Amino acid sequence: MHKAFIKTATYLGALAVIFGAFGAHKLKDFATPAILATFETAVRYQFYHVFALLFTALIYKEFPVKLIQIAGKLFIAGMAVFSGSLYVMTGLFIAGFDQFKWIGAITPIGGLLLVTAWICLAVGIKKHTL
Repeated sequence: MHKAFIKTATYLGALAVIFGAFGAHKLKDFATPAILATFETAVRYQFYHVFALLFTALIYKEFPVKLIQIAGKLFIAGMAVFSGSLYVMTGLFIAGFDQFKWIGAITPIGGLLLVTAWICLAVGIKKHTL
């Protein structure tokens, strides 16, 4: 499972770099400062959690505790929901679909998944070291 986490982290990391470059060089031509900030938040949180996923993979290799495996899966899900909802919201705004602002209500669910992943990681490490 740790190899799957590493592979997923590398793809998500590459995607974060691509999205970050797009946001820095092209998106500013189409987006308002507010929507650009939203997009940058999505990229930043994705990148932070790519490193969290890599760390989780390394920990899981040494301590194959179920909670650490769950943490890795939650990091992936959290990135998809948190950053993904912000990417979708940005794209719809750029396309002129303002009526889909409600998608922003999904973002906190992704945040909750990320927080839960951190807690599972901490508890999994603690259980192994007891």
